[in-house]
This record gives sequence, structure tokens and C-alpha cells, in this order.
Amino acid sequence: MATGRSPVGQVTRGTTGTNRLRRVDRWIARHHALRRAADPLVVDLGYGASGVTALELHARLARSRPDVEVLGLEIEPARVARAREQLTAVRAGATGFSPDARVSFALGGFEVPVPGGRRPAVIRAMNVLRQYQEAEVADAWRRMCARLAPAGLLVEGTCDELGRITTWVALGADAEPRSLTVSLRLAGLEHPSIAAERLPKALIHRNVPGERVHAFLAALDAEWDRAAGVAPFGPVHRWQTALGAMASAGWPLEARARWRLGEVTVPWSAVAPAD
Repeated sequence: MATGRSPVGQVTRGTTGTNRLRRVDRWIARHHALRRAADPLVVDLGYGASGVTALELHARLARSRPDVEVLGLEIEPARVARAREQLTAVRAGATGFSPDARVSFALGGFEVPVPGGRRPAVIRAMNVLRQYQEAEVADAWRRMCARLAPAGLLVEGTCDELGRITTWVALGADAEPRSLTVSLRLAGLEHPSIAAERLPKALIHRNVPGERVHAFLAALDAEWDRAAGVAPFGPVHRWQTALGAMASAGWPLEARARWRLGEVTVPWSAVAPAD
């Protein structure tokens, strides 16, 4: 979509890893913002040096919403050109992705240009705000959320290179953050607070005493340590035991059914910056 304006944002490092965003993709696939959307358009904002994350996103979401459409946006023209070359290979049946995948790529940033005035049901913006200042986050959130459908969802967060440590904030069309989710590979996990290294930009500098997110991670570590006695039953059982203890202590944990996946979600109010 040509707008005559430069995309809004900064070029990211472009680090793209196959299967890196599997945790957040599977969470989105179950979310009512996608499942109930009248127009199941999903934007992969800032997909990086390769279009593979957009193709993987479509493949995962199509399992629960077969008519989903994914638009990958990047502010670097060379990355758009490369992703379109990859898509040509997909259309030719030369990859493991469906040749009929409803995926496209275009130039765009936080302004989220979408043809025909369509409003996305979901915008996924992973690893795009890490190089920004904390003070710039709210404006980026507002810009992206302004493009959402009324019942739409912005998912903004960070993960490590292998996708074993992932965190994200969920926001509504009003640009108000609703929740924080931490998703970890439990096998070999020493302490859940390793997630502090990959917190979203709005929280990563807040992991200090006196801040809610610090208290949350400290409580998670403490209960994980206390649950060491059930470690012989496996890391999933240990994780669920730790989260059960946190819930009993009054932490407002959500999505209990997803605890077995190494996830925990809390309302934004439980971790929001003190000021």
C-alpha cells in the first residue's frame, strides 16, 4: 500500500529464527480476538530479515481460524523484497508451507498501513521495541492500537533467540495494557526470573525492589524453589505447584489451563510500573 509517507519506526536488528515465536503464536491462536473476529486479519509487525515468522504465524493460526490472513510489515524495503521472494517459493510448492497460505508482505511501521481501510483483529509486534527508550513505548502502543478493530488485540513483547523465554503484553484497541504473560521452556529451568532478561520494554528496567514486576518475579522464584520437593514428578508438575501456591497467596493468576505449557498470565495491574 503506497501512502507517500515513510514508515514510522526504526530498523530492528532483524534477528529471525525459525520456530522462535511458537509460544506467542499458540497463545494468539486461542484468543477470542482472533476466533470471534469478523475479519480475521493479523499483522506481523517488524518480522525481521526473513518472512518465516509471518508464514509460521499463518500456519499456526489457520488451525483454529482457517480463513485467517497474515500481513507482514517491515520498514526496510530490502526485507520486504526478500520476504516476497520467499513467498514466491511458497507459492511454487518449494517449501513446507501451504502454497495457498493467505500471507502477504508490505512496507510499513507503527502506522500499520492496511489496504482498503481494514482494521486488524490482531497485531503481533515481537522484538520491535527493544532498542527504544521506555518513554517511547506508550506512543508506539497508541499508534498500533489505533489501527485495530474495536475488539482487536495488540501483542507486544520479547523473546530469546530460541524462543525458550518469551514475555508479552496484551493491549486492547484503547491502547490500555491488559495483561502480562510469561512463557518458559520448563525443562532445565533453574529460576523463572530468567524472564527478567526478556521483559517487554515497558517493564525491563522496572525489575528493581519497589516495583510490582520485581515482586512478581521474586514470588515466582520463591515458590519455584519451595516446589523443589515435587521436582521428581517433572518440571511441569513443579511449575503448576509453584503457581498454585502463588494463587493461594493472593496473586491474581489467569488462564490456569495454560500453566501446563509453562505459561503464567497476570493482569497488568499486578505488574504495572509504580509511577
